[in-house]
Amino acid sequence: MQIRSLYEIEASLRGLAPDQRKTLREEHSRPRVEALELWLRQKLALLPSRARLAEAIRYALNRWDDLARFIEDGHIDLDTNPVERAIRPVTLGRKNALFAGSEGGANRWAIVASLIETAKLNGIEPFAWLRDVLTRMIDGHPAARLSELLPFPQSANG
Repeated sequence: MQIRSLYEIEASLRGLAPDQRKTLREEHSRPRVEALELWLRQKLALLPSRARLAEAIRYALNRWDDLARFIEDGHIDLDTNPVERAIRPVTLGRKNALFAGSEGGANRWAIVASLIETAKLNGIEPFAWLRDVLTRMIDGHPAARLSELLPFPQSANG
C-alpha cells in the first residue's frame, strides 16, 4: 500500500518541471518513504536473520539513500522503468552485434545504437537526426566540434 501510494503521487507529478516535482515530493512522498523505512526496520527485527525476506529487507535498507534519492532530485524518476523501456530495443538487438564481424564492428554498433536510443529519449526523431549529422559531417563540420551534434537538447549539450 505504501509503495502504491508513491506511484500514485508520481503519476500526479508526471510532466511537471523538476523543481515542482522536488517540492511536491518533499511534501507528499518523503513522509511515505520515511514510514516505509521504519516499517521495514520493524519487520526486519521480527525475522530470523538468515530468512530470505530478511536478506531482501537488509539489501534495501543498505541502499536506502539511493532508493530515496528521487525525493531530492526532480530529474530522477521513482524507478528505472522508463529507462529500461527505452533501452529494451538495444538489449534485444545486441545479438545483432554478434554478427558485426569483429570486436571493433561490435563496438561501433554499440555506439550507434546508444546514440539512436539517446535521440529517442530526448524526443529527437533518430533518422532525421542521423541524416542531419551525416550531412553536416560531409559538408565539413569541424571534427573538434562533433560534440555539438550529439542527440541532446541544446541546453543539455551546450
